[in-house]
Amino acid sequence: MTEGKGLARSAGALAGLKVVDLTRVLGGPYGTMILSDHGAEVIKVEPPQGDEVRDWGPPFLDGTASYFIGVNRNKRSIALDIGKPEGRAVILRMLREADILVENFKPGSMEKWGMGYEADLAPRFPRLIHCRVSGFGADGPLGGLPGYDAIVQAMTGLMSINGDADRGPTRLGCAIVDMGTGLYSAVAILMALHERSNSGLGQFLDMTLHDCGMALLHPQAANYFLNGKRPVATGNPHPNLAPYEKLRTATCEIFVASGNDGQFRKLCGAIGKPALADDPRFARNGDRLTHRAALRAELEDAFLHEDGHALCDRLLRMGLPAGPVLHVDEALGSAHAAAREMVTELGDYRGLGTPIKMSRTPGGTRRKPPKFSEHSAEVLAEHGYSPADIAKLEADGVLHTRRPR
Repeated sequence: MTEGKGLARSAGALAGLKVVDLTRVLGGPYGTMILSDHGAEVIKVEPPQGDEVRDWGPPFLDGTASYFIGVNRNKRSIALDIGKPEGRAVILRMLREADILVENFKPGSMEKWGMGYEADLAPRFPRLIHCRVSGFGADGPLGGLPGYDAIVQAMTGLMSINGDADRGPTRLGCAIVDMGTGLYSAVAILMALHERSNSGLGQFLDMTLHDCGMALLHPQAANYFLNGKRPVATGNPHPNLAPYEKLRTATCEIFVASGNDGQFRKLCGAIGKPALADDPRFARNGDRLTHRAALRAELEDAFLHEDGHALCDRLLRMGLPAGPVLHVDEALGSAHAAAREMVTELGDYRGLGTPIKMSRTPGGTRRKPPKFSEHSAEVLAEHGYSPADIAKLEADGVLHTRRPR
């Protein structure tokens, strides 16, 4: 393919891997898209009603919501009723050639259907890596209960440290727990693949929104373990560093950060206030944290006559961390995003490009996100089903080629 942006220019680092993807909504699909961006063959098996996020809009493209489009490129779609034995038989036939199975059913569902890892899949497919994404896992006081991004943000403490003291706990604007779980799941799968190259055996990966959300609590958890104080929301300022916050300029808001005392001294010189670095209130990071409000006033006094964009560019080129606070459309339209191929296009599809840049095996867009059950016939044929077999599966309500209205 040559027409588009951010397109794959190699077979990909994961070419030759086959993934049977039974996941819906966000965490699982995001993880499998990471794999598909880098060459893995991902067969997305949707339920008869389709992945529900196809309806999570507007906006829509040809009846499919942006929420689905954003995390399902490079996959092929087939829709099966795996509540029926014949549907499960199709999955089992696919797994003969698969390396990875990813699903996000309620814990116990696969076992109920005779497709549990230990009792059913591992004996038949010893090299299979089975990744289950769930809310809380199967064990523990919350084992088997459903989990959703915002609920887990609330329950793991993430919400309590977001926002500021005046507003109270605030949900992060992006689905950080779902997407973090997708990322951790992709990492876990790659670890299991590496281990399989030595042992020859697959294994079961127990990935939960709860665990992955909690794993993101840095530095707040580390602070609490050391000082025993309950972390609180601090708004934009960093709990451990100053300056590390949003400040006003003449033209826009900017974010400025100093990771050490030397960086702060250099910043003071760059903005024409070198004496600030010698002020005992600001000489060391701990002092700056204590006198954060006074420091903020000094910095904004220096910034209020500056063009924020020009100031940030100047500071960055001096090696000082600073950036304008951009809206999403501004960030997506930036020259640097274009240069880094972080917006990908193929026909009428536009999406975020892969952030994983590889020199010899670059990934990228190969296929548009699939229409519902778009590839059913070709996928089934590849797995030995004749046209008559496929017609029977559809007649029996196992294969679905249209979503119910």
